[in-house]
Amino acid sequence: MHILVIEDDTETANYIARGLKQHGYTVDLATDGKDGLFMALENPHDIIILDRMLPALDGLSILKTLRSSGKQTPVILLSAMGEVDDRVEGLKAGGDDYLVKPFAFSELLARIEVLLRRGEIKPDNGLLKVADLEMDRLTHTVKRAGKVINLQPREYLILEFLMQHAGQVVTRTMLLESVWEYHFDPQTNIIDVHISRLRNKIDKGFTPALLQTVRGAGYCLGEPAAEPD
Repeated sequence: MHILVIEDDTETANYIARGLKQHGYTVDLATDGKDGLFMALENPHDIIILDRMLPALDGLSILKTLRSSGKQTPVILLSAMGEVDDRVEGLKAGGDDYLVKPFAFSELLARIEVLLRRGEIKPDNGLLKVADLEMDRLTHTVKRAGKVINLQPREYLILEFLMQHAGQVVTRTMLLESVWEYHFDPQTNIIDVHISRLRNKIDKGFTPALLQTVRGAGYCLGEPAAEPD
């Protein structure tokens, strides 16, 4: 597996590269935005690890250029900017994941492994489709039966995660960790509220209902199984 690291801090860049090589990855390293963009466009990579603040060209500009050029290599953004709005901005620009500095290398490695697994089933054109529900991850457009559905940022992230795991049971813990980046249960109804709003938008007025609650387990997105005759 071939990973491109675009990071201007030498100590951080070497720390990441050394750890990845120890785990069997081939690593290319760029220390400024212009070189990083050139390497990302010219050479194939399985993952790009991209610092948000870079000299010559910032990370979000690199990311937008990659996506507008049709390059769909999974990108993990690194940044000390960890507010919710910052993360949403990075994901909306086309990022697949967002890791806040400082971070543990083990967490970065785990996120790389998750993206590589997703890449086995993720369409190259950035389109996710479940029945007549479609999500264009390039334009952040969601449609059902051709009708545009307007989602709030958090609703979009929940639906994206559910569509990436279509047909599978997604637990509350999985949603808390992937969408809210909580590694604990806040003991609130935050998930129930967002799921209810999302279900109202993608299922109300459409047939069949796609967002199913699996009692005692979580949620599953997909067409209901046909009942036996």
